[in-house]
Parts: sequence; C-alpha cells; structure tokens
Amino acid sequence: MGMVKEFKEFALKGNMVDMAVGIIIGGAFGLIIKSLIDDVIMPLVGKFVGNVDFSNIYIPLSEAVSAAKEANPSLPLAEAKELGSVLALGNFISILINFLILAFVIFIMVKMMNNAKKKFEAEKEAAPPPAPAADIVLLGEIRDLLKK
Repeated sequence: MGMVKEFKEFALKGNMVDMAVGIIIGGAFGLIIKSLIDDVIMPLVGKFVGNVDFSNIYIPLSEAVSAAKEANPSLPLAEAKELGSVLALGNFISILINFLILAFVIFIMVKMMNNAKKKFEAEKEAAPPPAPAADIVLLGEIRDLLKK
C-alpha cells in the first residue's frame, strides 16, 4: 500500500500536472504549426517558386525509381518510395521550416514570460512594505511604555 501512496503523491505534485498540461498543449500547438506549414506556407512558397509541390521533391537513388521517373516525370513520392530508395528533400525542407517557425514562436513566448517576470519582480521590489498589523503596533506601544 505504501508504493501506491508514494506514486499518488508523485503523480499529483503541482509541477507534474503543470508539465503534463504543457506537453498536451505543446503537442496540439505542434499540430497547428504543422498544418500551417503544410497547408498554407509551403503551397505559397511553391507557387512563388514556380508551381513546385515540395511534398513531391525527391532524388531517385535506385535504378528502378530513375527509370520510372524518366517514364513519368510527375511520379509521386509515395509511388517512388514503393519502387526503391529516394532522397525526399521536399519533406525535409517542410520539416525544417516547421522547426524554425516552432522554435521562433517558443523563443517569443519565453521572451514574453521573462519580460513579464522581470516586470512583476520590479513592481514587487518597488512596493513599500506593508504596514504592521494593528496588534503588532499596539504591542510595540505597550513595550515602549513598559520601558519608560
């Protein structure tokens, strides 16, 4: 029974719950960024580059894929992978852009949190100390009268 109690204390610690919430929100945020890259940014980049579909940019590494690509220049990546090995550069570029955007957004969030923390600490230091409670003041007066 002791191990169950220890596990319960471990699992319900404040930091553990905060971390779990952060991981869940981070996972959902990652999916939003992935969709933004795959569905919005990469099609726009492809359009400006010259109607290029980045998801199908690859370099054939086997003879079978090279022959199939010569026969059909618009051979999709999925079919090329079935025929042999390929170097999927378009997918790598998409994931790299995804990482850079996600890293930048996290950097901005951490920067905002640090600025808010500094501002909060500065306000806390600038505030005058709270006045002593009435009973403390009364006890101080009694002490002073007793000294006289």
